[in-house]
Amino acid sequence: MHQKDLLSQLYARHHQRGNRYNYLFCHGARSPYLKNWIGNGKRVLDLGCRDGMLTQAFAEGNVVTGADIDVKALELAKQRLGIETCWVDLNAEWPFPSNAFDVIVACEILEHVFFLDSVLDRICDSLVKGGIFIGSVPNGFRIRNRWKFLWGQEFDKDPTHVRIFSPQKVERMLESRFGAVEIIPIQGKIAPFLPVSSLFPNKLNRLFAKDLLWFSRNLKK
Repeated sequence: MHQKDLLSQLYARHHQRGNRYNYLFCHGARSPYLKNWIGNGKRVLDLGCRDGMLTQAFAEGNVVTGADIDVKALELAKQRLGIETCWVDLNAEWPFPSNAFDVIVACEILEHVFFLDSVLDRICDSLVKGGIFIGSVPNGFRIRNRWKFLWGQEFDKDPTHVRIFSPQKVERMLESRFGAVEIIPIQGKIAPFLPVSSLFPNKLNRLFAKDLLWFSRNLKK
């Protein structure tokens, strides 16, 4: 069996066992940001779209291509939204042409990618000049995870993750290729009854947030 088929089956089993179909990480907290940032009339590539649960926040009014390694998830996305889909292994291929998209979305996908620099270079190439790159990754170094590490506990049990991110790492990753970088800490609790909120300083939120959402703009010549 081809390696791509094996990887597709691995992720399908992973999503099935973890009840990740029809599930939205952070319970849709990212959706209003994506809808507002993307707007309408855009050509959008959604990398790691899975079954389209997050994609539906910005699909209406835009021409969206959903890409994923999980064939079953792509079928569900197409049924849900009627969007074009592309079966792709980001570690081995990039079937998208230069200057093809106004927006590329990569939410909860870069932590799964082995060859990160290569993927980011390709994202830059496929975006138009001034195009938008939006994404999110789990906040690997939040206080809760640091405590778990201190006590010898696993803080990331997802076997498909190959790298972890801090806010500083996300900034360095983006600033080398993009401009107008903004990072939004998403969900998490500063105290039992005190959730992460825009009412608190960004530096404080970064210590406790569950997820890191970003907006950046392509500055290529």
